[in-house]
Amino acid sequence: MAERPEDLNLPNAVITRIIKEALPDGVNISKEARSAISRAASVFVLYATSCANNFAMKGKRKTLNAGDVLSAMEEMEFQRFIAPLKESLEVYRREQKGKKEARKDKDKKADSEEQDKSREDDNDDDDERMEDEEQNDEEEVDN
Repeated sequence: MAERPEDLNLPNAVITRIIKEALPDGVNISKEARSAISRAASVFVLYATSCANNFAMKGKRKTLNAGDVLSAMEEMEFQRFIAPLKESLEVYRREQKGKKEARKDKDKKADSEEQDKSREDDNDDDDERMEDEEQNDEEEVDN
């Protein structure tokens, strides 16, 4: 847990980027206003986390999941955020599934290449053995 309240604030760079993306071009924001938004965002995250944790505890779990967060949004009366959050969650899950499949394909390809290399090495070893045997046979014939 954080030792000081300031430790719970979101990074200023993140807050500044979010604010700039939300405001039209040419609109500036004072340092004081940015600080207030930062504190408000931190309080919101803490409150949402606490509510989501309550749902996890009701489910006798220690890990918060997306369903807990969605339930917390509803409990906090932020119903209008639920649909966009669900959409974002689906996009995230599709991206993760794609990454997982890409890793599997990459691992399969690496395994296949490793097996091919191993076969080549085995073939090279067999070729060397055959050459050695032929050379030994020739030496025996000469003797």
